[in-house]
Amino acid sequence: MNTIRMALAAAFTVAFVVPATARDLQDITWVDLLPEERPYHDPFAKMDYDQISDLSELYHFEVMSQGDLDDAARAEVKALRASLEEQGLDPDQLFKQREIVMNQRRLAAIEPNPDVVGKNVRLPGYLLPLEMVDQKAVEFLLVPTVGACIHTPPPPANQMVFVRYEEGFEVDGLYNPVWISGEMRAQSHSSALYLVDGQTDIETTYVVDAVSVDAYQ
Repeated sequence: MNTIRMALAAAFTVAFVVPATARDLQDITWVDLLPEERPYHDPFAKMDYDQISDLSELYHFEVMSQGDLDDAARAEVKALRASLEEQGLDPDQLFKQREIVMNQRRLAAIEPNPDVVGKNVRLPGYLLPLEMVDQKAVEFLLVPTVGACIHTPPPPANQMVFVRYEEGFEVDGLYNPVWISGEMRAQSHSSALYLVDGQTDIETTYVVDAVSVDAYQ
């Protein structure tokens, strides 16, 4: 009798035990993958198109060409610089700020959000197969929009997830969203995505070894 009671108690307990990965699962969105914004001075935001164009041309002449200019080009450089300075702009300072702005934008595109790293999450998106086994995707990119990386430039690295799923997911078209579940890890990864017109390398910030992949409902 004691043996039967112990068996029933064990069965009752098991029936209500929820695996840790399921119990702690947190639904997130793509916005949650973005890092916290870092304020920085962007003087280019207030400049008009002509100013940006002139500054870009001046940068090309003075920096990119490394001063190897003929007389006509030097005259154009002088005119461009004078025009910008007359508008109250400092080209040399703007060239320095350009590097700062570019670096901040790059960080915003590749940095992870520490608030989601190490968490068991569920994230919806669209699947782009990278490796297939028995007609199932065992490695793929999860992207936020239909056609990302195929018909448009790829999203920022922290707006894509490299997913490994040993069980494999049978792909039923690229326009059907899915849910992935697993631990979100911050790990830079480069994937070769093969397209109709050739191969492109895609950089991602996050990696998930999925515990489940399900059709989005």
